[in-house]
Amino acid sequence: MIDLPLTPEQEQVRDTFARLCDETIAPAAAAIDEAGVFPRETFNTLAGIGLFGMRYPESDGGSGMKLTDFCLALEEVARGSLSVAGAAAMQSLMGTKFLQLLGNDDIKQRLFRPALSGEKIGAICMTEPNAGSDLHGIATRAERVSGGYALTGQKTWITSAPVADFFTVFARAGAEQKLTIFLVERDSPGLHIGRAIHKMGVWALPTSELSFDRCFVPDSHRLSRVEGDGEEHLRKTLAEIRIITGAMAVGAARAALAASISYAAERKQFGKPIGANQAIQLKLAEMGTPLVAAKLLVYDAARRCDAGTPHHREAAMAKLFASETAAMVCDQAARVFASYGYAMEYPVQRYLRDIRFTLIGGGTSEILKLMIARELTK
Repeated sequence: MIDLPLTPEQEQVRDTFARLCDETIAPAAAAIDEAGVFPRETFNTLAGIGLFGMRYPESDGGSGMKLTDFCLALEEVARGSLSVAGAAAMQSLMGTKFLQLLGNDDIKQRLFRPALSGEKIGAICMTEPNAGSDLHGIATRAERVSGGYALTGQKTWITSAPVADFFTVFARAGAEQKLTIFLVERDSPGLHIGRAIHKMGVWALPTSELSFDRCFVPDSHRLSRVEGDGEEHLRKTLAEIRIITGAMAVGAARAALAASISYAAERKQFGKPIGANQAIQLKLAEMGTPLVAAKLLVYDAARRCDAGTPHHREAAMAKLFASETAAMVCDQAARVFASYGYAMEYPVQRYLRDIRFTLIGGGTSEILKLMIARELTK
């Protein structure tokens, strides 16, 4: 892969997580996947080396690093296991961002800081049975009651929900019924963790439904400064979500390409390694070239975000191209392996199953294309 121009500190971040991938995550990835349970031991290892706090200021217990640094780390984690990377991404951004940004001192001390050390697990609740890409379709309601709110509604596709200690919930509140952000703790009366959703990939990243039956949320747990500001806060965070999803896609695709190169050198047919055949050489070139382009797009978007310059269009482009490219790379990797690409004993089948996770998270390709087109035609 191409070498990005990195600072010495960024090289250290990349190298630290590359070693962790090679020595710890990748060797355990098959076992983690097949066990199909939350990878708590690896999760705690990542917490111990500070991954979850990289994006947060030192005043809140983090290390105050840039999005580029975090992407370098998460790309290497994803190279080892997308299940582990997905859990880390949820904990490092989506599951904790609004607590850090909007939470009071009690919330930060009791939930946010322990989440950075892996003692508490967070999740975000947006998607509903009839509201995925359509934020305006969110139907969960927050009714004003004495001392707080009563939440009623359903959420689905909630990553880490079966193991989460707290949830950032988007619901409609106020006279205008606009999106408002609430914090709901796991033991809240009226919160029910529903059925697990069995997925084709990322088996160790648990996902389930949630329901709220007049679930009481005290005023202190309304994270929104005012009722109805949830969409504004969410849109500011979506660009980061897309960029880190692109970084995960690049990491997983790198693993698939590396496995293909290695297999092509080892597998012999007709008296020579299959990598000596032009058909395989062409595949490798067609995999590697767009993958380099995807990586450049992701890190360009990350650096724009770090610099505080406009980056929402670039984030959408990066996520779109990186996830689609990664899906292509993993598919072609399975073709290089041929029948063994269908066998559970080789990791390529896991890459092929898992990579579709990146096509969904942060917005589907179709939604991103519409957004990009709007930006281009302004």
